[in-house]
Amino acid sequence: MAKLYFRYGAMNSGKSTALLQAAYNYEERHQGVLLAKPDTDTKGDDRIVSRLGVEREVDFLVAPGDDLLDVFGAARRRVREGSGAEVACLLVDEVQFLTPRQIDDLLRIAVLDDIPVLAYGIRTDFRTAAFPGAARLFEVAHSLEELKTICRCGRKAMFNARKVDGDYVFDGDQVAIEGQSVWYEPLCATCYLEESGGALA
Repeated sequence: MAKLYFRYGAMNSGKSTALLQAAYNYEERHQGVLLAKPDTDTKGDDRIVSRLGVEREVDFLVAPGDDLLDVFGAARRRVREGSGAEVACLLVDEVQFLTPRQIDDLLRIAVLDDIPVLAYGIRTDFRTAAFPGAARLFEVAHSLEELKTICRCGRKAMFNARKVDGDYVFDGDQVAIEGQSVWYEPLCATCYLEESGGALA
């Protein structure tokens, strides 16, 4: 039986890079892969973009109202019709933006279709509250793996502090995609609490 893997970490922990490396490894062995991400992640539009400069177009985007089994099934059929190959793995970036129902569908793909699902994302928002998709993965994923990065002080980073125009902010919408004025900094618990004045979600 295939498994659902959740590989999570703070910003800058190399999640997208690891996903693209996994896709390369499968394809180097002549095994077909599908890459996906939520359309909520507008950074890179329909591409997975690594901070190292590596990027790749996804095979499909997932909207919040999409039936993930239908979207995956259509993409899988396109691969079969195009190359005749079977899909050996589904890789999903920014998985925290999926709904809990869509996370359940990832588990169904792994178990019922016997296709490994490698899901990459962050567990908590800038206020330290769990994203619903990440919370559901902690409940149902077969395997949890933390990808680590360091805080500015050198300790392991746990949280993602949001900066807007250079200033830390601790209020606002749960989702704000990194861009010109919004930036995220991975911080350890000590540095996060120093910046938030001791506040948590």
